[in-house]
Amino acid sequence: MNSSGSRSIKYPEIPIAQTVVQFCEMKDIQHIVICAGSRNAPLTNGFVENPFFKTYSIVDERSAAFFAMGMAQQLNSPTAVVCTSGSALLNFYPAVAEAFYSNIPLVIISADRMPHRIDIGDSQTIQQKGVFEPHLVDFAYLSPDVNHASDALLENPNQKLIPPNTTQNEIESLQKEIQNDNEKNINSVLNHAIQKSGPVHLNVPMEEPLYGMTTFPLDITQNTAPEFSSFQSDFKTFKKQWQKADKKLILVGVNDPDILDQQWLDLIAADPSVILMTETTSNLRSSNAIHSIDSLIAPLEKSNTDFFKTLQPQILLTFGGMVVSKKIKKLLRDFSPKEHWHVDPYRAYDTYYCLTQHFPISVNPFFSELFEGYHSPQSNYKSLILDQYLGQRHLGNAYLRQIPFSDLKAFEIIFSKLPKQLHLQLANSSTVRYAQLFEMPQQAEVFCNRGTSGIDGSTATAVGAALINQNLSLLLTGDLSFFYDINGLWNDHIPSNFRVIVINNQGGGIFRILPGEKDSPKYDTYFETIHGRNARQLSKAFGFQYKAVKSNMGLKWALKSFFKPSRRPKILEIKTPRKINDSILLNYFKAMQKS
Repeated sequence: MNSSGSRSIKYPEIPIAQTVVQFCEMKDIQHIVICAGSRNAPLTNGFVENPFFKTYSIVDERSAAFFAMGMAQQLNSPTAVVCTSGSALLNFYPAVAEAFYSNIPLVIISADRMPHRIDIGDSQTIQQKGVFEPHLVDFAYLSPDVNHASDALLENPNQKLIPPNTTQNEIESLQKEIQNDNEKNINSVLNHAIQKSGPVHLNVPMEEPLYGMTTFPLDITQNTAPEFSSFQSDFKTFKKQWQKADKKLILVGVNDPDILDQQWLDLIAADPSVILMTETTSNLRSSNAIHSIDSLIAPLEKSNTDFFKTLQPQILLTFGGMVVSKKIKKLLRDFSPKEHWHVDPYRAYDTYYCLTQHFPISVNPFFSELFEGYHSPQSNYKSLILDQYLGQRHLGNAYLRQIPFSDLKAFEIIFSKLPKQLHLQLANSSTVRYAQLFEMPQQAEVFCNRGTSGIDGSTATAVGAALINQNLSLLLTGDLSFFYDINGLWNDHIPSNFRVIVINNQGGGIFRILPGEKDSPKYDTYFETIHGRNARQLSKAFGFQYKAVKSNMGLKWALKSFFKPSRRPKILEIKTPRKINDSILLNYFKAMQKS
């Protein structure tokens, strides 16, 4: 039975809707994002009427799904997003794909028309079965109730749910079977969202009338707790290989903050045979590590093959999610290690074409096993690579001091002024790549939708995440990403400590760095997509404080007050020159080439 057990709570009269709501409470899925609609009214009423749930109304379904995903990202537990039938559901797909590749537990709950209403010309009906399945960890297309609106069902010549001339007792018996099956399926799907940390889909077909409520909860009998399997492996062979190798590279992708215990970071930092490469999104900051991978590789990729042979590891050890740097991917594909081990509880990708072992466990127990009895071998691997890296960084810093106002200069100033304790959300494309070039404050927490690397939901994700994370929240984004996802600001849940910095170079500036004809009508229109928009009126429409800057001094001055407390969230728009950003960035890497 529902744990609240109170007659003061109202429940949907439709059993399938009430069952979904009750299971969400039993699985502790508290945060429910609801998109406006009629077919989902039983679900909406069920969630809103129960004080256990925290509900959020967001009209735009694509933004709503990313908003829910942002909350789940911070909670490390499932959130749910609810929609009506028809094309509304399809708008969830970008967030579903991102959640799948980022291991975020997102529960999609879609209302649906009855099976006999599909593809007969009724409004708001599509084939809702199977729309997400390649990107789900589980799904259930629930069976319609037969004891709700039974007379309407029997009158419909197309329905096949109730045989003609069925008695009321037979209907109730059939309903018990349906209820039992639905409970089992809902329980299994929600358990898998928790166990596998990924998106799931519950499709809920319902017949009118939709708005009836009751004070009598159903007696739920099929609820079981999630089960987590343990990994057992003989580490002896791997420990011998690790001990013997004098060139080991640990490469870390996207991770939550505090994923790795400090004792293992300290051991890695002190080991002369290990190079640790991290990215901004790894949330790992350690001494004796390479935090800007492209600053090491880019200056050398056209002139120093010998160094890359020196860098080539015998063992590549990876953990975390997606890696941003294309340059390290290319290097490790061209100079393959003999062994590639990946540590991840859920999956391993053969990113470097040489995967030899997947350890389906968390990183701390893995390193506890690996480092038991381990003694660092003699090696000059770390010192050779770090000396090269630090020398190049020194040259790069000298270059930064003399460049004009540009994207690169703006990022340098921003990162030098960030608060020590910060929740930072990075948009994709050029934003996350520029962020890899600079040091982060030690206590900052960094997140980015790197599962699919799309620009489509960065703003909505950041708003949902900011609602959960109590630190000062900053979304750092480019103009195209910001304008693309402007509906991410269309809700009433944006906290006053939310900040947005928009780097506006009037188009997709990253395309100027890529090969292709520049400054032609075709390029300007279809690649760089030049525009003249700014965020001033949008800021006013959504209730943000707004300021625009277009110089080094203006940016430094604006940042002095930008992070201070305020009654409203803030947007800072940085307008940079469109045509010089690509050459300034490429010359940055050239400046790091040692003569």
